[in-house]
Amino acid sequence: MIVTENLTKFYGSVKAVEGLTLRVEPGEVFGFLGPNAAGKTTTVRMLCALIGITSGHASVAGYEVGKEDHQIRCNTGILTEAPGLYDQLSAERNLGIFAQLHEVEDVAGQVERYLRMLGLWGRRNDPVGTFSKGMRQKLAIARALLHEPKVLFLDEPTSALDPEAARLVRTFIADLKQEGRTIFMCTHNLDEADRLCDRIAIFRTQLLALDTPSALRRKLYGRTSVFHLRNAGPKFVKILQSTANVHEVQMVDNKLLATLDDPEKQNPELVRSLVDAGADVQFVGELRRTLEDVYLRFVQSPAEQQEAH
Repeated sequence: MIVTENLTKFYGSVKAVEGLTLRVEPGEVFGFLGPNAAGKTTTVRMLCALIGITSGHASVAGYEVGKEDHQIRCNTGILTEAPGLYDQLSAERNLGIFAQLHEVEDVAGQVERYLRMLGLWGRRNDPVGTFSKGMRQKLAIARALLHEPKVLFLDEPTSALDPEAARLVRTFIADLKQEGRTIFMCTHNLDEADRLCDRIAIFRTQLLALDTPSALRRKLYGRTSVFHLRNAGPKFVKILQSTANVHEVQMVDNKLLATLDDPEKQNPELVRSLVDAGADVQFVGELRRTLEDVYLRFVQSPAEQQEAH
């Protein structure tokens, strides 16, 4: 649904995006993660045919950027970080204007549908200037969907929303995925990306990593089982260390942390070995690295990583 090949953008002599090659599949929620000034917004603007490409190629919904830009705009919706809404006009009138620009057939019906869906129907006649930032964000999401685009670009979709509203938007994104929409999402909310995204790209001018969140965790950290004991001791560490396919063992308080190839297969064997040696095993869990751990490993320089520790 979205394909880029060596996509590059210069602003004068400054390279904002360098050699970006990726493919986003139809119906996929794709997270595009990176620090400020990494080139994420520039990438989205190129893919939406809002700014030109310096070099490389891209296509969105089967249309080539730079050659079929009108078709791309007809088939994409975009939520920008700072949505431009008409403060003096009502929410209903705001959406009506954009629905007409997109040549939506049933303007009133589409406007009502999305205002109701996002909990704004009761404020439909109020000027947008009286809305909270969270309400404005939801209105901007509605505006991006009025023409039922195949591809939706979201830049910080839950920014400034309270927990209840953010949950509504996340559920809404999941529902859109079930409808077969392709969603390209830029976010600094890494927990949100972990929960919503099928795959993520970590980006800082160049593509640094691309895979599912769980696969990236495994590649960087492996899988670590945590054996909670009543009283841990060095002899139990040695038992785990002497077992095949156990790569690293640490003792932290009364817990043994063991990096394994296949915890589901190995855990029962290790529990038996510990019990036979006299250990009181209370329970076994798994150390779950966060997406933040993965993200920082890629975007921080070695000096920054050292400073963080």
